[in-house]
Amino acid sequence: MIASAQMKPEDVKTFTLKNGMKFLVVEDFSIPNANMYLFYKAGSRNEHQGITGLSHFFEHMMFNGAKKYGPKAFDQTMEFNGGANNAYTTQNVTVYTNWFPASALEVMFDLESDRISSLSIDSAMVESERGVVLSERSTGLENSPWRVVIENIYATSFQEHPYHWSVMGYEDDMKNWKQSDLEKYFKTYYAPNNCVVVISGAVKMTDVKRLAEKYLEPIPAQPEPARVHITEPEQKGERRIMLQKDIAAPYIGIGFRTPETKHEDFYALTLLSDILTSGNSSRMNMELVQNKPLATMVQSSLGESFDPNLFLLYAVSADATKLNELEEGMYAVIRNIAENGVTETELQKVKNRKLMEFYGQIETINGKSDNLGTYELFFGDYKKMFNAPAAFNQVTVDDIKRVAGKYFKKSNRTVAIMQKNVD
Repeated sequence: MIASAQMKPEDVKTFTLKNGMKFLVVEDFSIPNANMYLFYKAGSRNEHQGITGLSHFFEHMMFNGAKKYGPKAFDQTMEFNGGANNAYTTQNVTVYTNWFPASALEVMFDLESDRISSLSIDSAMVESERGVVLSERSTGLENSPWRVVIENIYATSFQEHPYHWSVMGYEDDMKNWKQSDLEKYFKTYYAPNNCVVVISGAVKMTDVKRLAEKYLEPIPAQPEPARVHITEPEQKGERRIMLQKDIAAPYIGIGFRTPETKHEDFYALTLLSDILTSGNSSRMNMELVQNKPLATMVQSSLGESFDPNLFLLYAVSADATKLNELEEGMYAVIRNIAENGVTETELQKVKNRKLMEFYGQIETINGKSDNLGTYELFFGDYKKMFNAPAAFNQVTVDDIKRVAGKYFKKSNRTVAIMQKNVD
């Protein structure tokens, strides 16, 4: 494809500071803007009972003041310089994103250096932010049936691995984090050697390296965080959860245990997700939403993950009296693929869509940084991003049939059903 010529592996320049912080830099002068993505290998999988929720908590705390830029000053300075920011926390990583005019590059380095080296973990601010995340947790569980369903699927599917708890954490843990817990967690996981920085835009590699050495290299490295060594035992039977909530229609969520992102089956599973639920012509939408109809919506997801995780299927029932029929219909669609496969045309259609999506992303500076960081962390090397089109194209109809039969078994699934309160 023509778009692939717009970015090549040699367009990505790299260096690592003496403190272990790695940089990926893409010079792109198509617009006078730039971005800075900071990927910290700090997610809920790095927590343990007693400190669950700390990764998400620090996502909030990182905007609440440090030595040079006090409370609210980070955002105010960013906005004054024409920039904007955001952040998110997952089971695996916490990622900070800054977008700004390229002329503000040094200001961005100054802002990040301040909060990485000297974040304020002031007790008053801690208590204020603790209240915020506690409220966020309770409101989310109260307002989002899906959050309740998914939390219960993970808690039931994973009984030993830290994917067992949610990114938000347990309420009792959140209420009882100690100052020593916070300080230790920040020092360990916000160390420069636990971070990959990706910068794309109208910047020169020489300027990025000079500013990185000036602002970030003086921050000392820390001992490597403890390795997450727990492997979840094989699931040997279906697990089911029944939930009740004041909802208009029943919800069903199904989690199938699948491998980590580095696994050779990741691309086939990704395409199978699209075949099942992406677009009106997908298998489950045609069969369960349009033809029957048994559901008002059907979706699936397979995110990037360091460890074996879940392929999730979700559906909202169109008729509460036919919930069992909906569930069996979902299994029937998968069983048909496992037994009879898919057509070449069907597979090529989702490949084309996936490749257009991929190339569309890496045409933008935001997509460049996001994808490079994702491949560096989850696939082990940013260079594998450039192999993604070939990896998708190499998936065969036999691969789709094989993974459907291998992973989508009754003994490998956890099912959560949420129905209207009957008490």
